[in-house]
Amino acid sequence: MKVLPLLSVLALSAVASAASAQGVRTERNISLDLANQIAAGAVAACAASGYNVAATVVDRAGVVRAVQRGDNAGPHSLESSRLKAYTSASAKSNTLAMMEGAQKNPAAANLVNIPGFLLLGGGVPVRVGNEVIGAVGVGGAPGGNLDEQCAVTALDKVKEQLK
Repeated sequence: MKVLPLLSVLALSAVASAASAQGVRTERNISLDLANQIAAGAVAACAASGYNVAATVVDRAGVVRAVQRGDNAGPHSLESSRLKAYTSASAKSNTLAMMEGAQKNPAAANLVNIPGFLLLGGGVPVRVGNEVIGAVGVGGAPGGNLDEQCAVTALDKVKEQLK
């Protein structure tokens, strides 16, 4: 008859072990090397089109990993690139699409009131499959759509590393 209490203890211990294992997560994140490649690629892509920009890459939590400010990029481009990257990582979405959505949808218009959000084009998530591991923000081109093109070009150059 002592077998039943022993089995109960073993079952409870197995449930407790499974529950504690669910408390630890494994997440992928962007490396410093990859962040530097993306930032450099975005600045280079814009420079090739004659745009003087800054690029910021953040990790999955929106924390800055890499920043590059191209020659002759305005001082405002640093902060705008950071905020675009943060917004993109936070929302897991392109900031250009978010901006357009906020302009068309009155319910989304309040997104501009979230501290740290910048709804201008130029922020693009860095993804491995469907998982967002960071984001790149570009600021300084004469239009958010052009900032976004530079970010996308930089991500295209590193796409083999994002598998």
